[in-house]
Amino acid sequence: MRIFIAGFGTVGQGLAEVLDSREIFFKKRYGDNVKIVGVMDSKTYVTDPEGLAPMDLVSRKAETKRVGSRTYTDALEVLDSVDYDILVEVSPTNYETGGQGLKNIVHALECGKDVITTNKGPLAIKFGDLIALARRNRCKLKFEGSVGGAMPIINLCHDNLVGEKIQSIRGILNGTCNYILSKMDSGQPFEQALKEAQQLGYAEADPTGDVGGYDSACKVVILANSVFGRNVTFSDVSITGITGITEEAIALAKSRNMVVRLIGEVTDTKLEVAPRLVPRGHPLAVTGTLNAAQILSDLAGPITITGRGAGRLETASAILSDLISVLDDREE
Repeated sequence: MRIFIAGFGTVGQGLAEVLDSREIFFKKRYGDNVKIVGVMDSKTYVTDPEGLAPMDLVSRKAETKRVGSRTYTDALEVLDSVDYDILVEVSPTNYETGGQGLKNIVHALECGKDVITTNKGPLAIKFGDLIALARRNRCKLKFEGSVGGAMPIINLCHDNLVGEKIQSIRGILNGTCNYILSKMDSGQPFEQALKEAQQLGYAEADPTGDVGGYDSACKVVILANSVFGRNVTFSDVSITGITGITEEAIALAKSRNMVVRLIGEVTDTKLEVAPRLVPRGHPLAVTGTLNAAQILSDLAGPITITGRGAGRLETASAILSDLISVLDDREE
């Protein structure tokens, strides 16, 4: 029950906090606690085979902006420097190449380690290869937190709806865009709403990944491959972001008792991210940073779920769910 955390930004620190708060839970359920034996951020790392104190890691990062005192040039060498059972890969997403996160995941799976990730880039461009690699090495690859943060869409489809024929998934998969569009509903111009989202930490300094629709597109790919069994990549998605939405378009929607929302849609044949008109009062007409998805299946019909799509503890809760699933499988 030894984990290595690759990436110690918002989500990595949130996971450390959650593991600290769930110590009694783990001991009751498994007879032992989960130990963090290694952590690395973009420049530094720290390891201890006996376990690292989660809140000490969080405090050090807050005070020094670094998780450890040792620097590195090769992340894979750091992974090899301590024995661990599960890699939690939460480093920054690279939509084009998968970045270091892809290398970390591949290396861990090749070494026979289970992997839990919220990193969308590797899954969006190499999903089939990663799943095949995990199967060959009899490893678990879990990624609930990669789509919708605390909104449990992947596990819902895989577990609770396992006997259903899922016909489509439509949803709001990016909380930043939803926040901006919600503000535009109330009369704010796009640029002002974006600036406010950046000030609140919802949007990055470079918001292209969010407002350009690329983040949502990655999530559409993950849903298509994991739920529909397709073999697609980021480049297969038709993408239109929200940068072209004008105040006039918002006003026109409002006059028709509708709102504009960035909707990702997946079927057996469709992969699309684009602004859509949604009637007020519809389950997908959520406001603020919420995510929402409507799953249409042949037996249950439409099922709608909502949840916070991002956040320190919200995304960590999805990782916790995956971690418990991996540990339960090991107990059987």
